[in-house]
Amino acid sequence: MIDLRSDTVTKPSAGMRRAIAEAEVGDDYLDGDPTTVKLQVKVAGLLGKERALFFPSGTMANQAAIWALSEPGTEMYADYNSHIVDREMAAAAAFAGVQLRPVLGDGPMMDSVALEKAMRHPSPYLPRATLVCLENTHNSAGGLVTPLAGVKAMAQVAWSRDCRVHLDGARLWNACSVTGTAPGEFGAFADTVMVSFSKGLGAPAGAVLAGDEDVMEKANEQRKRLGGVMRQSGILAAGALYGLEHNMGRLAEDHAHAAQFAALVDRAIAATVMPPESNIVMIDLAPGMSAHDVAARAKEAGVLVGVWTPSRIRAIMHLDASTSDVDHAGRVVLAALDESWRALGDTSEWPTVPGIR
Repeated sequence: MIDLRSDTVTKPSAGMRRAIAEAEVGDDYLDGDPTTVKLQVKVAGLLGKERALFFPSGTMANQAAIWALSEPGTEMYADYNSHIVDREMAAAAAFAGVQLRPVLGDGPMMDSVALEKAMRHPSPYLPRATLVCLENTHNSAGGLVTPLAGVKAMAQVAWSRDCRVHLDGARLWNACSVTGTAPGEFGAFADTVMVSFSKGLGAPAGAVLAGDEDVMEKANEQRKRLGGVMRQSGILAAGALYGLEHNMGRLAEDHAHAAQFAALVDRAIAATVMPPESNIVMIDLAPGMSAHDVAARAKEAGVLVGVWTPSRIRAIMHLDASTSDVDHAGRVVLAALDESWRALGDTSEWPTVPGIR
């Protein structure tokens, strides 16, 4: 089975398993786990921040940042389809008491123009904003990359309104690979940055949140509340360190595989493929087609893809999918799409959909 549902499905390589087995560990809560400390210092340096903290997951790190940067009874701005808005179970409201105000731009994701337009004017009748959250790469937008100039422009809008900035960089490593921008250059335009290791870097778990000392002290309070301070966490941190040291340079391979897969699938009769910028491929189906049906047909032929919405399929390239795997998977998904379309019967009366042949 070729699994393209997510880049989180990767298994630790033999080298990563050795690094995990040989990791020097200690009680991180009592004394500081030496391998976890090494990871935190390394990532803080990469992102240009004073301090970094290791978390079990990116979602927990995001929520610790929101709690540390925002104020209860205020609101925060984020892209309408961002992970923080769509896929973190309203945690910002539950934990930080902050109201989410989604921003819907004219393009596929939020930019500085949309953000500035969405921001409320000061008024005694309206909630005050304290935080803006960015996401790079943008998952729901098909792994699109916001270049440094775009991140800078949104940060400047936020800071001009006395809002702090958090960057959800679950796939920031991919954005760096695509643009050639160093992580610290992106980090300069955010008060806190979260980066993940369980996606393109192939680690089994873990994320790091980085920021200045005072903010990270507050974030550490929330990390403890949420149960994110672990004991011998170096077992996990070792996998993250290995990913940083050995898998960063190969992310461009995943991006090339995404382009390869997209080119194959884009030959489908009744589907439109979003041109990928990184390792994510989104496939939009013609009216009447079912993403669940297409995914089921692909699974029958040995390929797993994700159902993102009832009419959209997502496939993500990763280090466990070889060039030949991607070629085979693309042909399988192409066949599944065409079979699903033909199964609808007479399609001569269907309306023409732009971009769909």
